[in-house]
Amino acid sequence: MPTTENVILITGAASGLGWALTQRYAALGHVVVMMDVQSELLAEKAKQVSSSLSQANKVMTVVADITDQQAITDLVESIQKQFGRLDVLINNAGITHRSLVEKTQPSVFRKVMAVDYQGPVELAVAALPLLKSSHGTIINVSSMAGWMPVLGRAGYCAAKSALHQFFEVMRCEVKQYGVKILMVYPSFLDTPIEVNALGHDGKKATHARSMIGGLGSPEAVADAIVAAHQKGKERLFPNKFTWFASVLYKLLPDVFLKNMSKKFASELDA
Repeated sequence: MPTTENVILITGAASGLGWALTQRYAALGHVVVMMDVQSELLAEKAKQVSSSLSQANKVMTVVADITDQQAITDLVESIQKQFGRLDVLINNAGITHRSLVEKTQPSVFRKVMAVDYQGPVELAVAALPLLKSSHGTIINVSSMAGWMPVLGRAGYCAAKSALHQFFEVMRCEVKQYGVKILMVYPSFLDTPIEVNALGHDGKKATHARSMIGGLGSPEAVADAIVAAHQKGKERLFPNKFTWFASVLYKLLPDVFLKNMSKKFASELDA
């Protein structure tokens, strides 16, 4: 990553991992474009990070829904107009659900796919001309669920798997232009994504979440992402557990599925 000032767009920047990344990149002296659908929280966080910087114009906020195609177009055009460049796109905004396939309304699956897959894809394609000009980087916050099945989260697993496949192919296609892609595969993090998980009817899930391993810190994962970005890495497993689980599923899928089903058995009764 160049040591000079970069323009960095972060989606879902007002909370969780997006907020941790905003603070890290702003502290490094880069211009951060914070995009989020939560207008009040976004304004509050932008004010907070701006107050810690010597120049207030280092932070720009955009209230937009990543599933809105026109909002994506307008966002990229505004970045082009104001800065004339984009060096890093971080697709961090995400949503999940906790519900069994047979009980889940199709609209829930559509919403999860739109936020976790279609939105990041459309934003990356729209921003590609700017990223080609800057030989920039796309950082996608995927999930261990993109590699491995997780009971009660079929739609989320499908969306993150699609995200993984799309950008693995895209990496090979845009490498000739000097554009780099970093895929990040965290496990369970202490962020609002699970707190705000959708239930089978599209409302907030009311049952407690089940998980494997402990809750990771968004700050620690943000540090790992920045380090991987600086080193030009293509994939990041932020902890050993996630890496081990991915290997286990690849080599011994039946063993993984048996143990995963035990750990997440509570989902069957939710």
